[in-house]
Amino acid sequence: MLILLILFIGSTNLLANITAGHLLIHLIGGATSGLTSIIPATASITFIILTLLRILEFAVTLIQAYVFTLLVSLYLHDNT
Repeated sequence: MLILLILFIGSTNLLANITAGHLLIHLIGGATSGLTSIIPATASITFIILTLLRILEFAVTLIQAYVFTLLVSLYLHDNT
């Protein structure tokens, strides 16, 4: 029962992190497209911010993949 709870909590955490990253990028991307027509100078600033957020999201993805793999290997080691 404890193992199922741990798996549920881990998957919920992973889902929340992925959803938050995508939501943040979509919100800033929408603001970028709206502001570009009004103030063209903000396009370069928001483009840099979006690029940095993409790099950050990729790094978080790598860390989450590492943690997920580590937890699965520990789970399999304990239960085999």
